[in-house]
Amino acid sequence: MPTIPLRGHLAAYDDFGPTTAHPLLLVHGAGHDRGIWQAVAEGLAQAGRRTIAVDLPGHGSSSGDACLDIDAMADWVLAFADAAGLGRFDLGGHSMGSLVALAAADSAPTRVGRLVLIGSLAPMPVAPFVLDAARNDPQQAHALINKFSFAPAELIGEARRQALEEANTARMQRNGAAVLASDLAACDAWQNGLAAAARRRGPSLLLCGEVDRMTPLKAVTPLADALQAEGNARLVVLAACGHGMLDENPAAVVQALLED
Repeated sequence: MPTIPLRGHLAAYDDFGPTTAHPLLLVHGAGHDRGIWQAVAEGLAQAGRRTIAVDLPGHGSSSGDACLDIDAMADWVLAFADAAGLGRFDLGGHSMGSLVALAAADSAPTRVGRLVLIGSLAPMPVAPFVLDAARNDPQQAHALINKFSFAPAELIGEARRQALEEANTARMQRNGAAVLASDLAACDAWQNGLAAAARRRGPSLLLCGEVDRMTPLKAVTPLADALQAEGNARLVVLAACGHGMLDENPAAVVQALLED
């Protein structure tokens, strides 16, 4: 696991694939870390794509306090790209990470080539009872997030769903209750997504799960319409996948990313 000194702390990341290839920088979601990208990044690397998955501050192995809002996270991601020697790069994110990617692309449009938003929504409101649980009852928060994160057992099987929930719980526990609560509050507060999407001029991919109950397909329309204002965006729906599509079907995510 390489690290880069950044703003008085260490930024941890994984770098997959040939370093000579055009880089895709990936940002994880709320309460997660770079490990969520492992299977996807490995699949892209096998296809000859360079993929860099980073831990935001206070997440995974990156030191420092977690950023308190989406714009601060986006600023940090661009600073990481500078520190990593990335000039022009593609940028993607899952859930909260998609908002971070969108904000960063809006802030530095000439640097970000392709933008990939996975499990995204703008705005991305978080139910008050989930926010309250994240602040006061982390175990309940984990249960609620797991409930809405994955496809139903009727589609993927009871054993598979249980394994996904257990892995997701372990990931959230590893990153800590305070980080999860802060991340969810940041998602809930950020209101600049549609305006940023409307300003987007480069190629964009919006990747949605067919049975996503956290960022449901029917609610994605405003973001999709804003991104498609210039006719340079593509919407892909993954069958039988929920919000946790990176875990549920990483091969399908890889295929969607390779199609452009």
